[in-house]
Amino acid sequence: MYRRKPPKPPKKKPDPRPIDHNGLTPCLKQFLDWCAVMHYSERTIEIRETNLRRFIYWCDERGIDKPQYVTKPVLERYRHYLHHYRKADGQPLALSTQCQRLQPIKAFFKWLTQENHILYNPASELDMPRVRRRLPKHILSIAEVNSVLHQASLHGVLGIRDRAIIETLYSTGIRRMECVNLKLYDIDINNGTLMVREGKGGKDRMVPIGERACVWVQKYIDEIRPSMVRLPDDGTLFLTEYGQAMIKNRLSDMVRKHMDAAGINKEGSCHLLRHSMATHMLDNGADIRFIQAILGHSNLSTTEIYTQVSIRQLKEIHHATHPATRKRTRRYGNNESALLEALADEEDQELLETLD
Repeated sequence: MYRRKPPKPPKKKPDPRPIDHNGLTPCLKQFLDWCAVMHYSERTIEIRETNLRRFIYWCDERGIDKPQYVTKPVLERYRHYLHHYRKADGQPLALSTQCQRLQPIKAFFKWLTQENHILYNPASELDMPRVRRRLPKHILSIAEVNSVLHQASLHGVLGIRDRAIIETLYSTGIRRMECVNLKLYDIDINNGTLMVREGKGGKDRMVPIGERACVWVQKYIDEIRPSMVRLPDDGTLFLTEYGQAMIKNRLSDMVRKHMDAAGINKEGSCHLLRHSMATHMLDNGADIRFIQAILGHSNLSTTEIYTQVSIRQLKEIHHATHPATRKRTRRYGNNESALLEALADEEDQELLETLD
């Protein structure tokens, strides 16, 4: 009988930034081991390793091969290097990216000092670039969310799974990796709760999940998941059609596909549902501290950004208290045509005619 040959193991690509010969590298390995012992997440350790290898390679090019040779002026030079660095498309690094590359350096040299590898910490007074808090570029309206949900449910068996995922994302506001990592025992349909285990920052939290989302998740668990699961079943809640756990990019592509089908041309996918959920709850009078608890934000200032996006209540207050608005409302009520005519008095009418 013909047997397929086992695939050859992929060839190991050469390291684009070889640093094994540098004297900083052994300290880096010890630091990463310490991070693992201190139970930092795999993602955090991966980010630290990547960015510290970049830094050590930069030091190696300049003949710096021992921790003692890294001084505050050296770190400031590296910060200026990041500021002036240009990517392949000619664009500078975002301020958030610059901070992401500098933060591991501060943590690394703090550890070196604590472990007595160096006498003082040159990164203790290193100033970080000021990153402005940006408003979410786009928010889905309630009608747009319902349109996406309707599109998902049109695709048969996989559509039921997709509808259950999107309902979960919108109802709970969880991040896409938190959704990917959900297990069957994390969701309590009867009590309408969902447990996020080791979310961002390695923190657990329990969040409510709405009745409509529970109905679709239950339908997926009862009717769809049994035909998808492959033994041994590790209990992952949302599976691909091949019985594997979803990965974050596949999840984003799935949500984006249904948004495109609904004719929604807004950037984002899973996180867009998270932004929309927070904004809609604030619009309907939810206390911002409850939103903070649901989203899993450590600082209230992170959640407060949604108060700048939520405009409905501001419009209602403006409508109720602004003198011009109150005067028009008392006089014309809901008569839109009369209100539009009243908005242009004689001087305004002349100005409008001039502009025309």
